[in-house]
Amino acid sequence: MPTLLLWKGHRFLFYSKEIGEPPHVHILKDEKQLKVWLKDSSVARNAGFAPHEVNAILKVVEDHREGFEEAWHDHFGH
Repeated sequence: MPTLLLWKGHRFLFYSKEIGEPPHVHILKDEKQLKVWLKDSSVARNAGFAPHEVNAILKVVEDHREGFEEAWHDHFGH
């Protein structure tokens, strides 16, 4: 499970066995988890983050989306 970014205690990563799903990133902090589709930076699943936290995280995903997509394709292939 490659870590892509650490930001304010949030760990941005993807799981190595998620073959077959569109590119996405998981964000973990404490007991909370968010899954974001990279194509359009939309929330796939939220487990515990407040709306204002989600908005801040989505901004970070958008700012790093190109690098996250590149890492995804390097890991899983096109």
